[in-house]
Amino acid sequence: MDVSGGNGQPRSGSEEPAEPEASSTAPATGSARPDPADSGPPGERPAARPPRPADAAPGEHPGPATGEHASTPDAPTPGPETQSPPSPGSGTPGSGTPGPGTPGPGTPGPGAPAPGTPRPEAQGPGTPGGDRPSPPPVEPGHGPYDAHPDRPRADAHAQGTGPGRPPQRRPEPGGGLLMGRPFGVPVYVAPSWFLVAALITWVFGGQLDRVLPELGAARYLVSLFFAVAFYASVLVHELAHTIAALRFKLPVRRIQLQFFGGVSEIEKEAETPGREFVLAFVGPLLSLVLAGVFYVAMLPVEPGTVPGVLLAGLMISNLLVAAFNLLPGLPLDGGRMLRAVVWKITGKPMTGTVAAAWVGRALAIAVLVGLPLVTSALGSGAVDDVGMDTVMDALLAAILAAIIWTGAGNSLRMARLREHLPELRARALTRRAVPVPADTPLSEALRRANASGARALVVVDADGIPVSLVREAAIVGVPEHRRPWVPVSGLAQDLTDGMRVSAELSGEELLDALRANPATEYLVVEETGEIYGVLSAADVERAFVKAMARPS
Repeated sequence: MDVSGGNGQPRSGSEEPAEPEASSTAPATGSARPDPADSGPPGERPAARPPRPADAAPGEHPGPATGEHASTPDAPTPGPETQSPPSPGSGTPGSGTPGPGTPGPGTPGPGAPAPGTPRPEAQGPGTPGGDRPSPPPVEPGHGPYDAHPDRPRADAHAQGTGPGRPPQRRPEPGGGLLMGRPFGVPVYVAPSWFLVAALITWVFGGQLDRVLPELGAARYLVSLFFAVAFYASVLVHELAHTIAALRFKLPVRRIQLQFFGGVSEIEKEAETPGREFVLAFVGPLLSLVLAGVFYVAMLPVEPGTVPGVLLAGLMISNLLVAAFNLLPGLPLDGGRMLRAVVWKITGKPMTGTVAAAWVGRALAIAVLVGLPLVTSALGSGAVDDVGMDTVMDALLAAILAAIIWTGAGNSLRMARLREHLPELRARALTRRAVPVPADTPLSEALRRANASGARALVVVDADGIPVSLVREAAIVGVPEHRRPWVPVSGLAQDLTDGMRVSAELSGEELLDALRANPATEYLVVEETGEIYGVLSAADVERAFVKAMARPS
């Protein structure tokens, strides 16, 4: 689920800030507010990958998009995100991975500081160091910007967005064959659907051979029609979740029909337990309504005909979909309803998630053990088929149990993520920045950054207004002996509106801002427009991963 603009090669080894020179030149005009970030300079960290979306399909990145209504909620791969298979025939409100589409979990490069390290707040505008301690001096030639023969260099063009080119928006999420956009939400049919459609056609065709033997080979055409009609019913089930989400102003990323059902990916969680309950209940309710419609339509039709068999099959399948999804365990709709009830009683959404997830795991064990026993007790027709039927029942039980168990675990992880998301604050993750004119040689700009303990460079015009950001990967890609002749403007990326973020952003708002405008660095500004510093997407990724790993 990773749609990123590329990333530079990480630098290995630990690095220390360079010793300030005695004849240090003052920073260029333009106030750069000290930032509570780490004290090392830009070239010290591996190049950042752009934030990745949470909501993403298999193979994409995640995000955290949070609050996904699906048969199986996405787990963040941040953002964000692996998605477990959906529950049979329906969806349950789950959570998406912030993404990052949300920044995805990046692995900190060697020598990088621990993610989420607390940083002191900035002391005031235009104060390079504030009251923070100065970096320890080291011998010249061994600062964080100095070339190191052991370190692989990052390609300056590995970012996917060259100097002056605005960051490209992440393409719309895929997930298979696009079938349409009801209510503006894309509906995809995953490749796995064709596999289950073939399976339904084969199984239902065998049943038709016993009920309507005169059909001959045409029974498989009737069976294929049944498979398509059944998944149309699943789509109606998912549209019920989608319409409810849109009614509650919750963005829906997509609907996907796949093996064992459908997924409605809702990017945010319901704000109240009442809305959570309604969001979960409308899906099984629509399946029950469809079962009633098929029952009424079946009454005037002769039972031994093709229409009669099809209507009976659709009525029974929708009843099974509703009953299965009403089971009170995550990731099923019934589990979301149980979560809402516990949330309402305790006032804590996390408590509701834990309770519903453990009930879901108990359900998984019950399905694994109980389903083969129940089907065996009910009998399976011809004696010659008993062995094969037993194997098929056990396989089906194992698949369903795995789906429920995995979905329950994903729900717990997503709940923990949402609980720790507020800890992601732009102000705390921002790096201190040094403003420099466009014609400043890279070596001089890095000397100024080392002297002030800054870790980012902002290119400003003659009036001190920021116009671009010097890309970290581009700095690492310039050999030390060329740095006195390379101006910082040649390594900078022009600022766009999407690359300016408020220092007050935190949690989901911060991840949404980064997902909407993928880049490697962002200019962080105060509400007054004053420069606060530079935010690296890699820093957000590391903090995101740390939040996911922290126990609740």
